Amino acid sequence: MFISDRAETVVYMQSFSKTVLSNESNQASTTDALKAWKAVNGAQIAVIADSNPVSNALPNSLTLTVPDGSSGAVGVSNEGYFGIKVSSDWEYTASFHYRTSFTGDATINLQTSTGQVLGSTTASLSGDDASWKQVSVRFTPTTDPDGESTDNLFVVTVDGEAASGQVTNFALFSLFPPTFNRRANGLRKDIAETLQEMKPAFFRFVGGNNLEVCWFNPTDVAFVLTSSSPPRAKPPRGDGNGMLRSDPSRIAQDVKETGATSTRSYSLGGTSIAEDQLDPYIQQAADQINFVIGDPAQDEHAALRASLGHPEPFKLRRVEVGNEDFIGSAPSTYGYRWKQFVEALQPQFPDINFIATTHVDNPVLDPTPAEYDVHVYQTPKWFYQNAFYYDGFARNGTKYFEGEYAVTSTNSSDIYGTPEHGRLLWPTMQGSSAEAAFMTGLERNSDIVYAAGYAPLLNHVNNSQWTPNLVSFDAARVYRSTSFYVQKVLFGLNRGDEYLPSTLPDRNGSIHWAVARKGEDEIIIKIANAGEAAQNLTFALPFDNIASTGNLQVLTGPANASNTPDTPDAVTPRETTIATGKTFDYEAPGYSVTVVTFTAL
Repeated sequence: MFISDRAETVVYMQSFSKTVLSNESNQASTTDALKAWKAVNGAQIAVIADSNPVSNALPNSLTLTVPDGSSGAVGVSNEGYFGIKVSSDWEYTASFHYRTSFTGDATINLQTSTGQVLGSTTASLSGDDASWKQVSVRFTPTTDPDGESTDNLFVVTVDGEAASGQVTNFALFSLFPPTFNRRANGLRKDIAETLQEMKPAFFRFVGGNNLEVCWFNPTDVAFVLTSSSPPRAKPPRGDGNGMLRSDPSRIAQDVKETGATSTRSYSLGGTSIAEDQLDPYIQQAADQINFVIGDPAQDEHAALRASLGHPEPFKLRRVEVGNEDFIGSAPSTYGYRWKQFVEALQPQFPDINFIATTHVDNPVLDPTPAEYDVHVYQTPKWFYQNAFYYDGFARNGTKYFEGEYAVTSTNSSDIYGTPEHGRLLWPTMQGSSAEAAFMTGLERNSDIVYAAGYAPLLNHVNNSQWTPNLVSFDAARVYRSTSFYVQKVLFGLNRGDEYLPSTLPDRNGSIHWAVARKGEDEIIIKIANAGEAAQNLTFALPFDNIASTGNLQVLTGPANASNTPDTPDAVTPRETTIATGKTFDYEAPGYSVTVVTFTAL
């Protein structure tokens, strides 16, 4: 996360708007159809292709048959998405659709894996198996599980004797603990609040790989837009998000603008759409943009947005053409893809900047891009040695978005590889301090680098797809990495309004700094020491009235120190005071990030 001359911050947004249940819509393949579900007390359960489904988008149903002669509570249970956190301080919202021949009460509860009920409520089922109805209930557990265990179950049952021989079809279960800002089907509260700690001002959605798939499907755009619809009307999607449900205002109320990667003409499998076959994909991009900013009275996709409760257009200023089109064979076809998309879309959307995703000036593009999205995954050494990367760039009107960056490995030949060869599972202080050194260069060049964002952002520790990540989590907790604290302390909470020139660091050295002014009289000095040894610095300031003391925030630790589920607080910032004045000294610890703030006029 980095602040530019316009004080914008970027977070690469990944999905975390999801019921805590697993396989809640039962639309998976036959072998996975009952994943996470189990029968309770002799029930017979199956997933079927329903002849009368809850919707065309959700053709499967979970059937519960209560055997003849049953007694006691009979039903189904779900183990949750790698567990379920249960707290007596939380009110839970549970819902499901049903079609049944049974009339009577259903019990909805949360219980431990050993059967201890932690919280429970009931709902009446109406026996009309020709039509679908919905149950929605709220309840608060009365008991917490031992040791805050997440080995808990969501259970729906009926009275076995009363429902003996009866069949119930279920669809689209959900279970939500309290959500961020208490929005229905909203974001996981603790994760959203963690991101909000960084004071983000810009969110990028939907991610490029959300559209740039491994194959081409002419209905992709319909998939993305309908996944913005109410859950019953949308096809199954693992994260529960569409473009509308990715609304950044669900995370931070002070979001200033949004951005979307909305075009794709090259698949991750290495295939490009031919030059004379791009028109349908260009139209899909236009449809998505209109969904975000169009006039509901003029465009059907904007009307869809309005029907979903958001008649006002979102603020959209930038759209990328492609995603990481510097990989593989993509550069060889990007020239014509860029040209056709921009020349078709720019007249329709004159207020949008279109961002190129190739290497800068390779290939040479026509029309000339107003902006580039630059991605870098590299070693600690690369990052601190490239803190001057943008200093030599021409000031010719082109702007740059450092859209993704992170230290991913200590092995330059394995930055995309495996942990066995150096790939990091978690950010380390060595890597985080090197990222901070690079970030000081981004701030120094904020006249052309308008924003930047660490990536990837979020990681479920039980289902990692890419490491390292800024924030990790499991069913119960959130883990803030060393890089999270760099993003939060170095730039999120210490944004300057004006970059102040200073003596430049050694281009080849491991220690870097940046100086900025905030408001009328606050000076912010950021120091990143990406080397092992402590280094002494002397600051000589040109101001007349300087406070005798300032605030000192330091993040430091051994090279391989990481915040993990086993050691979640191994490295956290410490705050104290420092003696300041027209001249003062500071010893920057090895592998450290420091922020000094004080008043001066």
